[in-house]
Amino acid sequence: MLKAAIKHFSRPYSTKSDLRFEALDKWISSPRQLVLSDTFHQEHLSDLYITLPTRDGTRKPYLEPKEGAPLGFGHHLAFFHSRTPESQLREDGTDADFCPPEPFTRRMWAGGKMTWDLENPLIVGGKANANWSIGAVEKKGFDDPKKDPMVFVNQIIDITLVGKKKPSVSEERSHVYLSTAADSKKSIRDVRDLPSSSDFSFRYKPSLTTLFRFSALTFNGHYIHLDQEFAQKKEGYPERLVHGPLTAMMLLETTVFHHPSIQITSFEYRARNPVVVNRPTTIHGAWTDKNTVALWCVDDDGIVGMTGAVQVMI
Repeated sequence: MLKAAIKHFSRPYSTKSDLRFEALDKWISSPRQLVLSDTFHQEHLSDLYITLPTRDGTRKPYLEPKEGAPLGFGHHLAFFHSRTPESQLREDGTDADFCPPEPFTRRMWAGGKMTWDLENPLIVGGKANANWSIGAVEKKGFDDPKKDPMVFVNQIIDITLVGKKKPSVSEERSHVYLSTAADSKKSIRDVRDLPSSSDFSFRYKPSLTTLFRFSALTFNGHYIHLDQEFAQKKEGYPERLVHGPLTAMMLLETTVFHHPSIQITSFEYRARNPVVVNRPTTIHGAWTDKNTVALWCVDDDGIVGMTGAVQVMI
């Protein structure tokens, strides 16, 4: 069921801006669903493994994905992409699936949640269907003239192996959409709710090659990951940005790297600040109780890019 926070205007739509907001409200009230199918091919997973610094053979011996083995935690993020003709992409290179109408076309990955059915895992070599729907739409900043309006879209994704009745993975994925006229000046968010120390960590530097390879793996043409001039002059960032799903995957990967037999039942995460290409990043993990690991990534300037937590089965 669609849960939407819709602001009702006190006067009829009249101006061009009002008509755009009317189009947004109509879009919210007409939710879309999508079904995508994919196969967890070993070759595609091998490309993912060689892209991930936790699996590329530089820290530990390289192990190829094995047919019939459970899919790695979060590795479904490299599958189930829309195959959209370039002519139908938005001007920033993103697809329009589940995107609100103009002017809210500037997309950023905000966070999400994943849950796994450990008794019914996705399988390397298996074929699965991903059922997508909109779970909630929230409008922020529409009543404050000093703020840029934002639209948060929460997608619900259930991934089920062909021949199975229950999803193996259920995911909530949140994107935020900004207006094309939004202020491009960026400020660093201070993140205070972190453990004072970590129990394990993993340090790496997401390079231009990393970004290119992950963009190719996920069929993601968003210019913010690929085009320096776009990232700097259009979006106001110091450089190209690391993909939100890649950082989320690296939080999971770091946990598995240090605890290879860990059984993760759920993972919740939130983007705090942009993660910038070519800046060394350290992912930290801290056990907060016997079933919970707090996770966060931070660069050498102390900027926290993402936080999260996994629940594990003992």
